[in-house]
Amino acid sequence: MEIRVLGGLWVNLAGRPMQVGTPKQQTLLAMLVVQPEHSVTIDQLVDELWPEQPPRSAVPNVRGYAANLRRMFESTGTGKGLLVRHGDGYRLDGNSVRVDLLQFSVDVSEARAAMGRGELAEAETLTARALGRWRGAMLAGIPLGPLLTARVLGAEEQRLDAMELLAGLRIDLGRPELAVPVLREAVALAPLREPAHVLLMRALHLRGDHAGAVAAFEAARRALKDELGVEPGTGLQRMYRLVSDAVSGPSVRQSRTTWLPRPVPHFVGRAEILHRLQVDTRRLEAHTSPVHVIEGMAGSGKTTTAVRLARLLAESYPDAALFIDLRGHGDGEAVEPVAALGALLRQLGVPSGRIPAELDLRVDLWRRELSSRRSVVVLDNAATVDQVMPLLPSDPGTVVVVTSRRRLDGLDDNPPYALPALDPSEGLSLFAVAAGADRVKAEPEAAAAVVRRCGYLPLAIRLAGSRLARRTGWQVRDLARLLDDTAGHLGNLVLREPAMAAAFAASYEPLSMPAKRLFRLLSVHPGPHFTLPIAAALTGEPTSTTARTLDELVDCHVVEESRSRRYRMHDLIRRYSLELSLETDSSDSREAARVQLLDFVLHSALEAADVLESGLARRQVRPADPYRPDLVGATAGRAADWFEEERPNIVALVASAREHGHHRSAWQLARTLWRFCYIRAYFEDIIATHGHGLSSAEAAEDLAGIAMMNNYLASAYVRTGNYRGALDHLTAAVAACERQGDRSNLFRFRANLAAVYWLRGDLHEAVEVGEAAMRDSRGYNNREVPSGLANLGLAFGTLGRYESALHIHRLHLFFGRVHGDYFHILNALGHIGGVKTRMGHHAAAVPLLRASMALRERTGHRYAEAEVRNDLGVALRGLGEIPAAIREHEHARQLAMDSGERHVEAAALNELGRSLALSGDDRRSAAMFDAALGVATRISHPYEQGRALTGLAEHLAATDPAEARRHWERALAIFRRMGVPERLEAERRLSELR
Repeated sequence: MEIRVLGGLWVNLAGRPMQVGTPKQQTLLAMLVVQPEHSVTIDQLVDELWPEQPPRSAVPNVRGYAANLRRMFESTGTGKGLLVRHGDGYRLDGNSVRVDLLQFSVDVSEARAAMGRGELAEAETLTARALGRWRGAMLAGIPLGPLLTARVLGAEEQRLDAMELLAGLRIDLGRPELAVPVLREAVALAPLREPAHVLLMRALHLRGDHAGAVAAFEAARRALKDELGVEPGTGLQRMYRLVSDAVSGPSVRQSRTTWLPRPVPHFVGRAEILHRLQVDTRRLEAHTSPVHVIEGMAGSGKTTTAVRLARLLAESYPDAALFIDLRGHGDGEAVEPVAALGALLRQLGVPSGRIPAELDLRVDLWRRELSSRRSVVVLDNAATVDQVMPLLPSDPGTVVVVTSRRRLDGLDDNPPYALPALDPSEGLSLFAVAAGADRVKAEPEAAAAVVRRCGYLPLAIRLAGSRLARRTGWQVRDLARLLDDTAGHLGNLVLREPAMAAAFAASYEPLSMPAKRLFRLLSVHPGPHFTLPIAAALTGEPTSTTARTLDELVDCHVVEESRSRRYRMHDLIRRYSLELSLETDSSDSREAARVQLLDFVLHSALEAADVLESGLARRQVRPADPYRPDLVGATAGRAADWFEEERPNIVALVASAREHGHHRSAWQLARTLWRFCYIRAYFEDIIATHGHGLSSAEAAEDLAGIAMMNNYLASAYVRTGNYRGALDHLTAAVAACERQGDRSNLFRFRANLAAVYWLRGDLHEAVEVGEAAMRDSRGYNNREVPSGLANLGLAFGTLGRYESALHIHRLHLFFGRVHGDYFHILNALGHIGGVKTRMGHHAAAVPLLRASMALRERTGHRYAEAEVRNDLGVALRGLGEIPAAIREHEHARQLAMDSGERHVEAAALNELGRSLALSGDDRRSAAMFDAALGVATRISHPYEQGRALTGLAEHLAATDPAEARRHWERALAIFRRMGVPERLEAERRLSELR
């Protein structure tokens, strides 16, 4: 008997195709076919045939369908005994049935075995034969219940694995052109599957289609950005760099990582210093990474010169041109090195989750990333040497340009380059560019007086020149006279450079009244840049009016448009704006502008948060109606991108709201930013904003805010390994919810508390908290899956209480199905598979874990993917498939690093060590255990510490029994405190060493 499921359901018995019968009968047969030789119970069949609500006649109906199938098989005279009753269920005789799905799996297993023997051509033949068995979607047209859905998804995952295997083999055999069509089909089936995209780029690159490889990268990047809001992972980024390095054409050069600001038009002067900087770069670059420090007073053109140098060096350093403003001289706080490194690593394309929280680890990662590139890095507005030192590379290949208003000694091999004011001829040239060459030529003495009055500072000269350019009826001498008059009448302005202040005043005075008002009110906005809607929110004017006013400020060069419809002010001009506003505007008008700004940004952020959190942030924040609904509504379609652009503004606004007593706005705004910062691993921003938000909520005695700020602060502490801090904040969050009577958040935060107990190794506390939540019916409603089920099940599983864990995870699966929530379904399937693996039921675990993975691929929910892949590796190892297990552990480790799940990274390292030991690679195995111990110790994760110690002890047993004993003793102390079953093995091994 032959049965095909890979493309509909097709049955051939005694040489002729057979009609299976009704849809329910087809589903019943499919259930038996996908697991021949295994009994399928009546209950399982009922659940599959009627997932929602089985009829009272369900059991007799199932028996009737089975009887019909049996009669149909026996009618041919050769099918007797194919379908048999077995206990409380049915099974197919696997010895008499050929199923294409099973033949597919056998072919792939044999192909992997051949590959392990180095027989690549044989492996390619077997894999191609396996994929040839697919004639369409598995069980197409058959009604699927939950189990068959899981089996279909698992099979599709195996199909994609096989397609990548076949493509990789063809590439290795020197036939990349044959790999391309296979991979194009794979990425069409699974657009978010990064390994397939990497292989496609590699195949296109090897066959010489470099442009096609770049296009494949851009397609993958768009898919990941649109669907998941994330950048391509390390594998894709590395392949992109490889392709780029092989191409010298300008199209690829232009697509490389460039974060430099827009260059100023008509760069004037500084030729000598730029020449010296380039000469010194060439002298030093062979043996070190040159570090150039450009010093000078405010407005002297340091940033413009540094950016000019970076662009001149770009041809020799083509991989990346990075830029960060360290804000060492503004009114706000300077950027800390840990935050600066996070921003620079993201500019390089490092996934957020791979960026560690600790400064020393960020420094190490930054230097490793730079070591494989030739890059230029501009560190603008540095405050101190200590701020810059962690940002410097360790190997040749990078040029660093630092600008500062202060003396910074000891950063480079050369003395700092002091950037003086322009000489008179350079100043006149710049003035001619800004004001018009003919006018300067007509009045050279007056022009020289203007340049002299501007102190030969480029910023002041540009402002003065633009002022003259807008007054066509003026002569140059009129501007010179205005600057003389203005210099002595600056009131209480605290600008230190009189020449600069005079130029600012000359640019400000001729503005229209609306433009003057907007210029002053922009000082209320604390962020580094702003948009047209922000400006409109500050003034209360319509956007059309504000746009015209903003254009006037841009034309006068007191505001610059850094990129399309995004604006900024030089920090000196911002200070001038603030002084003017404090002198001119009433405190009420400044306060009204601040309230309108906070309201607009809050509602815009909530719109974006609704996309990322399905409305949870809005339900927790409960905002009033917006003051300016006309300004809100442009963020929902680009939520992640909007948050990325506005994140620095929101961080600054939260601090400003707290400082000025807008306490509710402070914690509300922090809450809206949380999800984005969490998924992009901006944990330092969560800690900063929610710390301000917590202080505000406490000042206002706002229990809802206190609870939420504590809860979300805890999330950042968990991801950075500070479990003690997380526990303290969650305890405070739960207490605030209890005082307030907030039921829904109370149970959500209790579930988080159980998770932290689990991570800390306090398993009995985790169970106690989880069970208390389950017993309290107030935590349930009809709209969502009960909080805490997954965490309680994990705690049970770690304690070795497997039946209790399965009960909880199955309950989780039930609720997920009732609510149609794929996120909970895929997590429950993964957790059930994980428990099965711990129990040693590896064959049962594999399809569950693969179904969980396939659902993740289909829905885009990649949460805990690393954990599931690691469990899948354990199950495959248990089935003797060691090479496949190693691949899954390595993949899990990379995913955990990319997502910042340090505890899963430690677990993956431990399991990789065990699988490598079974493969005979003792050296790498010991290295993995050592790495796992380092990660687990750094985040204070006792369970994986203990497991790493046992792995190392096993390696040391033959060579250093005394050291092995010490490792077993340390592990046993951990396991006994936790109460986990691993303590029994540790006790046994210690007794053997006595």
